[in-house]
Amino acid sequence: MRRAHIRTLAIAVAVTTAATGLTGTALAGEDRAPATTTAVARATDIVRAARAAAFAHGAATGVGRGDALQAQDVLIDPEGARHVRFQRTHRGMPVLGGDLVVHLTARLAYAGVTRAAGHTVAPASAEAALTARQAEAKAAAVAQGDARDAELVVDARRGASALAYRIQVTDSATAEGGGSRTVVVDARTGTVRSNLPDSDEFLSPTLVDELRERGESLDPATHNAPVPTGLMGSSAAAAAARYPATAKGTGSSLFAGKVPLTTTRTGRTSYLLKDPTRWGTETRDAKNLELENFSRGKKFTTKNNKWGNGAVSHRASAAVDAQYGITKTLDFYKKSFGRKGIANNGKGARAMVHFGRKVDNAFWDPACGCMLYGDGDGRTIKKPLVVLDVTGHELTHGIVDATARLEPTYVDDEGNQYGEPGSLNESLADIFGSAVEFSANNPKNPPNYLIGEKLGLRQKFLRRLDKPSLDVLEGAIDYWSPRADDAEVHAGSGVSSHAYYLLAEGSGRKKIGSVTYDSPTYTGAPVKGIGRTKATAIFYRALTRYMVSSTDFHDARVATLKAARDLYGQNSTEFTTVNKAWAAVNVTSANVPPRR
Repeated sequence: MRRAHIRTLAIAVAVTTAATGLTGTALAGEDRAPATTTAVARATDIVRAARAAAFAHGAATGVGRGDALQAQDVLIDPEGARHVRFQRTHRGMPVLGGDLVVHLTARLAYAGVTRAAGHTVAPASAEAALTARQAEAKAAAVAQGDARDAELVVDARRGASALAYRIQVTDSATAEGGGSRTVVVDARTGTVRSNLPDSDEFLSPTLVDELRERGESLDPATHNAPVPTGLMGSSAAAAAARYPATAKGTGSSLFAGKVPLTTTRTGRTSYLLKDPTRWGTETRDAKNLELENFSRGKKFTTKNNKWGNGAVSHRASAAVDAQYGITKTLDFYKKSFGRKGIANNGKGARAMVHFGRKVDNAFWDPACGCMLYGDGDGRTIKKPLVVLDVTGHELTHGIVDATARLEPTYVDDEGNQYGEPGSLNESLADIFGSAVEFSANNPKNPPNYLIGEKLGLRQKFLRRLDKPSLDVLEGAIDYWSPRADDAEVHAGSGVSSHAYYLLAEGSGRKKIGSVTYDSPTYTGAPVKGIGRTKATAIFYRALTRYMVSSTDFHDARVATLKAARDLYGQNSTEFTTVNKAWAAVNVTSANVPPRR
């Protein structure tokens, strides 16, 4: 689910201005116009102060001799607090599970830390017993693919530190669509410490197997109405004398009806499915190849700025859904939080449709840095999974990958993932995927707290936030128990998704739009919601400021309490309701699970 290797990201400075935290301006990236030079310089000062504070407060941060800190991003809150997320190396080796966020005051004084590893990251032994080639052979065998060069790392995850090799294995027979996996091998014992797919799949192997057992398929209805002939490029685009130019086109999608698309006019009668108003966001055709290189995808072009026909018979129809879903997701994050792109670095998002042959999934692929959509296997999955909330869900995985990097505790031989951090990752993707629907407010795809309601399932949805256990396909759970860490991540996601819904809408029966909800609580005590806008602001701030790779449900409770305190004050109704919402799913300060 989460790839284990560390990626260098541009420093991002996000400034949120509204009291709710849902509007603002993001200042990010090193290739900005001169107007942001001061902001970049300020970010450098903040990073310097945070790094010094991390070493000065080593007893709290765990940072010590032999460690170095690389800034991943910088966030500046309107009330003055600063937060610097760091990736750590130890004696030059990347530390898996060594990430931390250093919190500073407006005067750049140390104010606390959120850290993934609660123990020293120095391994007991710095001498490898295995050679790099032996580790590569081990990784190639377990991931059934081609191993790249092994890299020495410190694996500080799951309560202990060890010297290890990290190896990416490409063309893995155990990964969806022949993708890649990252295998971590103990450098002393040769034990495989983790074996994780690099992409994040929307459908788990367990779910696909369950559908096949039930003789059920995903066969969502499509909108086949043709695009009216009068819907062409805008007159402004037609009058453009210089190319490339921004143009207004129309797409006939599979699932969202007729949708407007901002495209690029490249000539008098030629258009490209690329949006210059959203940092060059583009969708391409993978040509039914298993491409993880976006530059090799085929560009979608047309002569009249009309795209698709609302049916799978036209290859551009799926591309319309993908492009529409991605732009609506980007719009939601920018409008709500001032976030400029998935990594908050002012760069567009990308997608490739028609990925592979009979690939029955959709996923965020960090290796490609893009969304990949298969066409389905024709039996269990009969159409491309380009539905709006699927795209919002998967792109949110990209945002988690650029921030907290939550990853599962372990993966079984079939590829199913387990553990609370992985479940929290899936939950956040569902929460914000639903929020994208509300933001888009498309009458052909009405917003709700259901995930995958357009997929054609007998239970009428895949997952839902108000009472997750109504998802019998994945066996989702409503409440936390010590067994939550052993739940498959899509099932375990119900705990925090339920907490979010209760925070937003409260408990009990209510109708929102065309859907009736009836959300229970663990003790039966009622919860009164604070509204979707505030609840979403709290969860976003918690993700970007107070979550790290090992955050579990109890840590998430603390993170959202800190976020509510930041936004609304510790004596506020919002803060109190956050506490009540988590208690309503049996996550409290009194029942923290034993260390594993």
